Amino acid sequence: MSKAALPVPEHRTDYEHFELRSLTPHIGAEIRGLDLSRPLTDAEMLEVEQAFRDWMVLVFRDQRLTRDQHKAFARRFGRLHVHPMHGGGHRGGDPEILPVVTTADSPYTAGDGWHTDVTCDEIPPLGSMLYVRETPECGGGDTLYADMYLAWELLSEPMQRFLEPLEAVHDGAIPYVGAYRTTPPEGGYPRNRHPVAIRHPETGRKVLYVNAGFTSHIAGLPPKESRAILDFLYRYIAETPRLHCRVVWEPGTLTFWDNRCTQHHAVWDYYPHSRRGERVSIVGEKRPAS
Repeated sequence: MSKAALPVPEHRTDYEHFELRSLTPHIGAEIRGLDLSRPLTDAEMLEVEQAFRDWMVLVFRDQRLTRDQHKAFARRFGRLHVHPMHGGGHRGGDPEILPVVTTADSPYTAGDGWHTDVTCDEIPPLGSMLYVRETPECGGGDTLYADMYLAWELLSEPMQRFLEPLEAVHDGAIPYVGAYRTTPPEGGYPRNRHPVAIRHPETGRKVLYVNAGFTSHIAGLPPKESRAILDFLYRYIAETPRLHCRVVWEPGTLTFWDNRCTQHHAVWDYYPHSRRGERVSIVGEKRPAS
């Protein structure tokens, strides 16, 4: 079977406690019928967890959440993450809430480029939940997500064999100093090595695990070779529409994505209009492993 004809894994679409509509056959699903402002029952949580494993990106519409309710839902999946930029005092406020705000005065918008959240950490977040309160009046401000299971599976077998034993360095200074111009906290931003190909800790499936936001180089390769391989992989992720789904935001939308097997790109196409939201992330249980 050719790589182009790889079968699409069967994902569940029928649930007892909510309605689910897929965004593509393999990544992304919209959920309606759950009120995240109240604690979900154990039965509801089991179905949400199943949908999360299958679809990787869950879009919950028509939510009205306080910060505490947002955090309470995230805590059902694990301990909450504190973003490295809080360590330098750049954000203020609640350390478990990352404001995601872009206005006409913003020098940049967070996430404007393909990346996986905070892979510079020794144990990166297992997932993130962005709750958007305000969307641009003009439209736009969508987020693209990429299926990194499929990204791995579509690579040729010789390329897979080459990449499998390699590790890459993920450096927080790349976005936080290089792009966002912040002052590093004492000791600097996190910097860690992770395998180029990891296994998802719950599904066991292989994942391509380098991203343009944080990955600085492949360990053990000369700089020119490392740069060439990473640039190829970044172009491949960005330029293969088959990998992608697109989330169109509305006020009151919460999107929960699996940080271990996706990348995302927040599209800044709405200047000079504004988009406002808040992100909560959940700490993973262990280091990424092959």
